[in-house]
Amino acid sequence: MTDSELIVHPDPSTLAADVAARCLAALAAAIADHGRAVLALTAGSIMEAIWQAVADSPDRDTVSWADVDVVWADERFVPTDSPDRNVTASERILFDHPPFFEARHFIAPAADGQLDLDQAAASYGADLAGIRRASDSGPLPAFDVVLLGLGPDGHCASLFPDHPGTRDETQPVIAVRNSPKPPPERLSFTFDTLNGSAEVWFVAAGEGKADAVALAHSEPDRTKVPSAGVHGRERTLWLVDADAAAKLSH
Repeated sequence: MTDSELIVHPDPSTLAADVAARCLAALAAAIADHGRAVLALTAGSIMEAIWQAVADSPDRDTVSWADVDVVWADERFVPTDSPDRNVTASERILFDHPPFFEARHFIAPAADGQLDLDQAAASYGADLAGIRRASDSGPLPAFDVVLLGLGPDGHCASLFPDHPGTRDETQPVIAVRNSPKPPPERLSFTFDTLNGSAEVWFVAAGEGKADAVALAHSEPDRTKVPSAGVHGRERTLWLVDADAAAKLSH
């Protein structure tokens, strides 16, 4: 486990621009080191701001997007055309446009397909196992960067406080039922899957996330505060704005 690093920015726009720049540099470095980069995403308003900053960045062409694999650390199990799908905004902002559409984008099964929730979890895990690189030792790729938001309750991906998913390591991608936040059915990476990542970056903005950020830095029980239980093998970054950092004691 790595120690966490905290970087505080004055406002959400500065935060989004910095995360975008860091992400582009990390992808380029991973391609140089491994031949391909693997980026794991989650959704949320700050993530959409980051995606827009990537789209607008003059450095976007420093990345060979054809050598990037994009995966999802969680997804809502709803129909393909539902606006609740995490992937929807990412396609609108990034992956439906050049040069980003050159990336291999691995999208989780939707509820209107041929698979039920458990089958969808197993299928997505198998898809991701198929993109392991020679340098990856685990059942899934060692994601170069995972961009994680966190909820006001401290949840991350679709791992919620005191929910059965926080104790489920039966397979790399799990089925989540009765989510306390709608929609109720989801797919999620487990703690083990997230903690196999080279780098984990938590990103939070706004005073509504201040309690969650403080809890994640003070509560060691990951079943109570899931975001406290996720760490990169090489680096764990907390990239936040001043409002989200307001209740930290250091």
